[in-house]
Amino acid sequence: MVARQWEKTMQYALLLYENEAVYAEDGATSLEAIIAAHGALAAELAEQGVLRGGQGLKSSDTATTLRKARGVDTLHDGPYAEAREQLGGFYVIEVPDLDAALAIARRIPFAGDGAVEVRPIIDED
Repeated sequence: MVARQWEKTMQYALLLYENEAVYAEDGATSLEAIIAAHGALAAELAEQGVLRGGQGLKSSDTATTLRKARGVDTLHDGPYAEAREQLGGFYVIEVPDLDAALAIARRIPFAGDGAVEVRPIIDED
């Protein structure tokens, strides 16, 4: 789906949340299978001309969070939110509308349960 000059498109971030414990339970085979499935989806989206970027993220135990409060910065080990589902990766796509973004979001693979937050990216034009 390559946009023509006269077609208006919008960029969306697809933020992927999942329970990282699934990979500890299922082992490296599960992680390798999901990485391969994401690679196949990304290749297809790139071929269609809608993929603008994206990446998987290392596990949340590698995160460092910088918090700002009243002009003071504090560092914390771990993710911003301590929740069961953590941000595990993202795609940036450019499609005609939210429905098209949701159609792609529905195809995102997860090893177990997961969620895709679909957010429009601010258009500087």
